[in-house]
Amino acid sequence: MKFTAIVQPDSAPSGVQGYSAHCPELDVASQGDTPDEARANLREALELFLEDADPDEVSRRLEQGAQVSAFKLAAQSKMLKSKDNLP
Repeated sequence: MKFTAIVQPDSAPSGVQGYSAHCPELDVASQGDTPDEARANLREALELFLEDADPDEVSRRLEQGAQVSAFKLAAQSKMLKSKDNLP
């Protein structure tokens, strides 16, 4: 099976930088110190979930579907406008 992994920076309240990884199709998440570690931990979490989850629960989550897409907004926040890499 093929799944989506959304990996993004995640700061803990202690200020420690890490990464979170989320699979929207099954609503399973994990974390790690690096993007690769977060992705590997997510893969392990998905494998464990699929081993133990009730088949009806897996089917229910997959039937809900997940749509991941990128889009532009006409309005940008002041913070984003100040970044050099944005138009």
